[in-house]
Amino acid sequence: MFNGLPQAAESFLNSAAALASRHPRRITALVSALLLGGTGATFAVANLAPDAADLPVHTIVENIASLPVSAQMEALEANTQRLYRSEVTRSTDTADNLLKRLGIFDAQAAAFLRADPLVQQTLLGRVGRNVTVEASERNALLNLSARWSPEDDGMFKRLTVQKTASGFVSRLETLPMAASSRMASGVIASSLFASTDEARVPDAIAIQLAEIFSGDIDFHRALRKGDRFSVVYETLEGDGEPLRAGRVLSAEFVNAGKTYQAMWFQEPATATEVTASTSATHSLTKGGYYTLAGQSLRRTYLTSPLEFSRVTSGFSMRFHPILKTWRAHTGVDYGASTGTPVRSVADGIVDFAGVQNGYGNVVMVKHNSSDTTLYAHLSRINVKRGDRISQGQNLGAVGSTGYATGPHLHFEFRINGVFRDPLTIARQSETVPVAASAKPVFDKAAAQVKAQLTAAAYMLPGNAQ
Repeated sequence: MFNGLPQAAESFLNSAAALASRHPRRITALVSALLLGGTGATFAVANLAPDAADLPVHTIVENIASLPVSAQMEALEANTQRLYRSEVTRSTDTADNLLKRLGIFDAQAAAFLRADPLVQQTLLGRVGRNVTVEASERNALLNLSARWSPEDDGMFKRLTVQKTASGFVSRLETLPMAASSRMASGVIASSLFASTDEARVPDAIAIQLAEIFSGDIDFHRALRKGDRFSVVYETLEGDGEPLRAGRVLSAEFVNAGKTYQAMWFQEPATATEVTASTSATHSLTKGGYYTLAGQSLRRTYLTSPLEFSRVTSGFSMRFHPILKTWRAHTGVDYGASTGTPVRSVADGIVDFAGVQNGYGNVVMVKHNSSDTTLYAHLSRINVKRGDRISQGQNLGAVGSTGYATGPHLHFEFRINGVFRDPLTIARQSETVPVAASAKPVFDKAAAQVKAQLTAAAYMLPGNAQ
């Protein structure tokens, strides 16, 4: 017997030796073929092996002790599935219907939510709070957490309801939010808000877009189907969930074929602007939006006396119901619901605040020796003659006084008594460039912004990142 070889191998080698002694030439040819054939060797050798039925069979019996039932239950529990689901709270939420929407069917959990003071004060009946639950595979509540940001102070609240061995417990914490940036783009099909909704851009960011470009684009009148936007914006998160929209960091808007770009920039403070308690190296002045060439986007005149919002974005110029003619040749009519705030388009002094035939309640603001704006059909007036007004300051509210059968704002821009197009005047008004001392820093930032906007332009609607 060969040392180290099993019995089957020894038998195979003995058979092969006997065959070789009887047919030496055939075996020589076989070995040559095996050396040349490579992979065929396995099959050739295997054919010479003894039949499997001739091999000895050994039976081995071994006793295996089963695990205790408690250990088996623990093992099953460790591999139990966990179910997760999220919802946003509604004003009509009760403990039962909130849990039902979350897929939780747990009478003990519902009873706790109904009775717990923290849950009653901070969750049930509150609108827009993100709620996430962890449930067992039998839809029993294990953990519930809700997050919201009540103030614009960089903090958020987190309510936690957790199941313990003795029942449910609740806890309320105040924690810092983390800032991150996102980008998105869209194409105008019907309205700005419809497009930002499709791109999952928050309303607060859509409104900022309209305000940033308000010196160049009248978002109530001048939007066109096919206009495009790209935006990079800040979002504030709690536990990785977006809770509040931050500031627009950069944006691009293509309106009627013309491209407008904007970026947020804070100029470094000069030596005289740095107080004794701040560092000159890190101090910044109040920021603002600039074109990528360094021109401020804050113009002398705004294009619209109404802030852009979901309420005002869907209205268009009205046919005058009494005079039976378009009012566009003397001004612009903005449809809006009664009570919508009306703002001054520029700094100035109130020249008239009262009632005039046809105009109803009206305010006139004198901005300089030649320029005057008029705001008519107001439901109320919030200023008086002689008041000094700042750009964007509230003058009153939209109404239907005077010659009007429905609520709207009639707005006029006059230069030396001659009616002018407010949009044209706004675009021609002066802007201030970034300071020369800050231009190198600005140009470096602008190059980065340009790359960001290029990337944002390739974002498909619904894929804000």
